[in-house]
This record gives sequence, structure tokens and C-alpha cells, in this order.
Amino acid sequence: MKLQISHETHYRYDAPVRSSTQYLRLMPRDTARQKVLDWKLEAPETPVRTHDGYGNVLHVLTLDTRISEIRIRASGAVDTLQAVDAPSDFTGAPLSPLLFLRATTYTRAEGKLAAFLNGFRREAKSLAGLRALAAAIHEKMPFDAEESRVSPNAAEAFAARSGAGHDLAHVFIACARGLGIPARYVSGYLCSTRKSEARVTVHPWVEAWVGNRWSSFDLARNAPIGEGHVKLAVGADYLDACPIRGVRIGGGAETMTSRAELLAPAPQ
Repeated sequence: MKLQISHETHYRYDAPVRSSTQYLRLMPRDTARQKVLDWKLEAPETPVRTHDGYGNVLHVLTLDTRISEIRIRASGAVDTLQAVDAPSDFTGAPLSPLLFLRATTYTRAEGKLAAFLNGFRREAKSLAGLRALAAAIHEKMPFDAEESRVSPNAAEAFAARSGAGHDLAHVFIACARGLGIPARYVSGYLCSTRKSEARVTVHPWVEAWVGNRWSSFDLARNAPIGEGHVKLAVGADYLDACPIRGVRIGGGAETMTSRAELLAPAPQ
């Protein structure tokens, strides 16, 4: 399926920003299930392109002039396969799955979450067992599309039954790593091309290493990924893979709006 996407992020400040640096992971790469046909990034200045330690395309945008707003737009076309959960690692030299066994601040399995994951220890090495784990998390933490906050850690998110997409991903990753399964956070887009609701949202999911390959788990949908998913970045948790992170000097209070549009989905 050919998907044409536009994603704009707009920051406004109630006082001038004296300098800022934005780290942008807004550029998809080819995988076995997606091919980037064209893609561009528009920003107030030309960002420096590089790659981070996970192989993601990283643009670093540095602004040294006084500004009151920053507008960043990513857009382009990606062709995706119909195959559900096809191997989805980025092309190039693969990273060792063992890198994704280490717990992070967001992905520690403690308290009630540690007790919960023990119920899945017997079947943890199988894909069916991990699907059962994902379904149980989805049941305990129903997805809330309006919730965008990121809880301080997976244990707190689980206790609060938070339905935020980031939190669902962190809880699954914490459980998988607690069971000895490498797991990683994925940021990307989820596109729907149904005539009644053609749309695209910035969307997280997870991948776990089972059967000598990465398999996908979309906790919000309780399903593997499909042709509507476009992968942007991977990391140990949200901070490693989120589309935009930044630091600034000055600016006062910040208002951020983000809008993604599906410009030209394939006919259904």
C-alpha cells in the first residue's frame, strides 16, 4: 500500500527562546516490509543528518537566534507490504538483540507488575505466550487515544491502569525483559485508509525477539503490525525513539501542537 503522509509539529513560546536544539527521528528507513519512495524534512534551518546508536536516522536542529516559534514538517511517501508482522528490522547491519535486555528507568518491572509477569513465565519463550501477555496487558490497561502523557515508569503505569500508548509499550517491554526476552520500543505512524476515516496518527508499538526474529506487538490494538504501520525509529524506551526531543534556553511556557495527515492513500 502506498501511503503519503504529512506530519507537522508547531512549538510556540510566550517569551523568546535564545537558543534550542531539537533531536528529530522523523525519517523512515527501508525495512523488509516498507520502502521509502520519497521523504523530506522542513525546518527553520537545515538540520545536520546522522545516525544514532540504534541505526535510526537522526537530524539535529540547532537554532541560535531568538525565536518565538518553531515549525517542523516531515512528509513523503512509503510503500508497505500487506504481510502482517513481516520481519521489520532496518536494512544494514543488525544490532544484537541482547542490547534490549537491559531495564531502563521507564521499563523496570517492580511491585505488582513483577508479580503479574510471573504468570507468563512458563510460556515466555514462545510467540503464543507473548501474544497472551500482550492481550492481558491490553485488557488491564485499555488504550486511551486521548491520553498522551508518559508515566514515570512501567510499574506506576500498570498500577494506574494508564491507557496511554507509551505506557502500554513500556509495560510490555518491562514484562518481556523481566522474562528474559529482548524487547524494544518502536515509534512510527498508524494509517487507516478506510473511506469512513482516512487518517494517520503518531503511534508506538513494540518488538520482541522470539524464534530468532523480531515480532511486533501493537498493544493499543492488541494485534501485530500490518500494512498501515510505518516505522520511524527503535530504542530501549520512549526517550530513545520518540520523533522529537529538545532542549532550549529561554522561552517561558511552551505550547506544542502536532498534526499528521494522510494525503494520498491507495484506493480501497
